[in-house]
Amino acid sequence: MEWKTILLTIGILSLLFLAIPIRYEPDTEVQDAKLFEAYVADYNKSYKSNPEEYERRYQRFKQSLRRIETLNKLRSSEHSARYGLTNFSDMTEEEFLALHLRPDLSTRSERHHKCNYHHIHSHDRSKRAPVVLPSKFDWRTKGVVTAVKSQGTCGACWAFSAVETAETMFAISNKTLRAFSVQEMIDCAKNSNFGCEGGDICSLLEWLVLSKTKLLPEVEYPLTRKTDVCKLTKISPKSQEGIRVSDFTCDNFVSAEDALVKQLATKGPVAAAVNALSWQNYLGGVIQFHCDGSFTSLNHAVQIVGYDKTAATPYYIVRNSWGPSFGDKGYLYIAIGNNLCGIANQVSSLDVVY
Repeated sequence: MEWKTILLTIGILSLLFLAIPIRYEPDTEVQDAKLFEAYVADYNKSYKSNPEEYERRYQRFKQSLRRIETLNKLRSSEHSARYGLTNFSDMTEEEFLALHLRPDLSTRSERHHKCNYHHIHSHDRSKRAPVVLPSKFDWRTKGVVTAVKSQGTCGACWAFSAVETAETMFAISNKTLRAFSVQEMIDCAKNSNFGCEGGDICSLLEWLVLSKTKLLPEVEYPLTRKTDVCKLTKISPKSQEGIRVSDFTCDNFVSAEDALVKQLATKGPVAAAVNALSWQNYLGGVIQFHCDGSFTSLNHAVQIVGYDKTAATPYYIVRNSWGPSFGDKGYLYIAIGNNLCGIANQVSSLDVVY
């Protein structure tokens, strides 16, 4: 074979390889297995000595790993939300929804739409001079936000977020930061609230106003994270130092998040219903995508304690009730302006007296 023919053959083969690159999917099984072994040890999972359950959880863990990879590929900047392994990464999305969220929250919330405390805000297009607000505001820096709590598997996020907001409103007006009893609400609240089996913020606040029930200090009615018989009658009236919710609103800020930001800066933190399904593997950063905001997807309740409009992606500062190991020391960040995670659908503010 002549040298010209040899060169031509090499050239054709090179073009073939360039046109049709050889691809293969790396086998991640060994790496996944090692990651899961370390995960089980790190989170001290109870099934580590149960081979059948271990295998079931491993399969679910691998699903989470693939979801994490997909979500992290969508990051548009270093500030975008980051996803990785959490205590919930050995669950399917359906299991996570059933065990740690309230799938019926939107159904419960619908009944408030025709009540006099429910308001639908719209974008202010008037010619009035706009109120000049701080470009960022964080109530934590004012010393009026209590420590992050953990609800465990008790589905009482509605009680946690409402009580946390009452704590802060009391601290703003009284200059005293004090933890009040979430457990009292879990055990005692009526008005279609059912303790760890579910409830909603607006129903709780309505019951507190109408019944004039005091929120007792947490030391008088400690947190157990399970529904029990209401103990108010067993607590001496003389020792019942507490606060009352005197008024509240249950607002819709969809397409009017500028009004929500204004309320955060001028009045105080708020409690909000959200869709937290995509938070299963959240580690930190600003959530900007893949978080459905429809009213029918609401399944969790949180507290919004501030915002930052100076950031590359302006965001809300959101306090969760999954303990300080979740997200950024118990907090997460949601982009302002597009009703991400449904954060503007149902937002409650309140006033307290003492």
